[in-house]
Amino acid sequence: MLSRLKSAARILIKGEQKNKTRNPIPAITAEEVAEVKQFFPRGKFFIFGHARSGTTLLLRLARLHPEVHGNYQAHFFTRKPLLKSLVDSPEAEEWLTRKSNRWNQGRDLSPLVLRAAADMMMERDAARAGKMIVGDKSPSSVIHGQAVRDMRAVYPDAKMVVIIRDGRDVLISERFRNFVEESKFLTAEDKRIIEDLRKDPNQFANGTRSIFTETFIRRVAGDWVNDLRETEDEGRNLYGENFFAMRYEDLLNRPFEEMSRLWKFLGVREISASLEMEIKSEMGSNPDEEWQSKRNEGIASFLPKGQAGNWRQLFTEKDKSVFKEVAGEMLKNWKYDWEETE
Repeated sequence: MLSRLKSAARILIKGEQKNKTRNPIPAITAEEVAEVKQFFPRGKFFIFGHARSGTTLLLRLARLHPEVHGNYQAHFFTRKPLLKSLVDSPEAEEWLTRKSNRWNQGRDLSPLVLRAAADMMMERDAARAGKMIVGDKSPSSVIHGQAVRDMRAVYPDAKMVVIIRDGRDVLISERFRNFVEESKFLTAEDKRIIEDLRKDPNQFANGTRSIFTETFIRRVAGDWVNDLRETEDEGRNLYGENFFAMRYEDLLNRPFEEMSRLWKFLGVREISASLEMEIKSEMGSNPDEEWQSKRNEGIASFLPKGQAGNWRQLFTEKDKSVFKEVAGEMLKNWKYDWEETE
């Protein structure tokens, strides 16, 4: 009784004490998934991939199918503040778990709030397009395995797609994007390379002089390795038969075959032969190349966009050595021609 009186007096004087940290957001349950699907019935998929690995091209091709819709970069799970930020606070937890809130039936409503928000965003777009399978593509370079775990907590019933590109070409594409955008993260040495590239591009075009700094190679190659390892490990572990991996280079070489595999995985009813011509037409355009040319034509024109194997012309012997040291085993794991890094 004395303890209760003290507690009541403390609340009266100081107000009710609030939690300073939020308890972990619970994963959605199978029962809750079934309930959500009564309102949002469309099949869901999410395309993952390291930045500059072909996620945009893959989605452009995927939504050519009359049953499949998708859009770009909601970053539900792959870039902060993330979908879970909607409920990731002590205040949100207190509201969604409050005992007087009879709507929650004694359970934290957070996973339902997250699922409903993402479902509404995607299904609204898909409904306008008249399609019943819908997905998001959001590349990731920094969150890795946690992105897959966060996705699983909200979408255990979704399908996960990962596209992998040769890390050496990823490195080049990332480098030139930074150059074209004149990234705020460019160092003094980076800026000297850009200036020399403008003056005399030939010295960089034959492997004589590097477009990279060693620091850049080690950082980007390391991120590429960690992202691929964690994303694949968690994806296969958490999604099993609902996990699908493909290589960007295979998509370029066998586009209709690779897209047919993907569409079947997504659960389409049929695949028309006419889609092969639509794929060829879509692959003939490159919006990213057009955008880069408008932004910084002098730099952008130096590198052919969307091709495989640009690294063979641009890597110096030192570049090859450093990349092999950091990422040679990952190249081998994905059956890239890793011996050429010798």
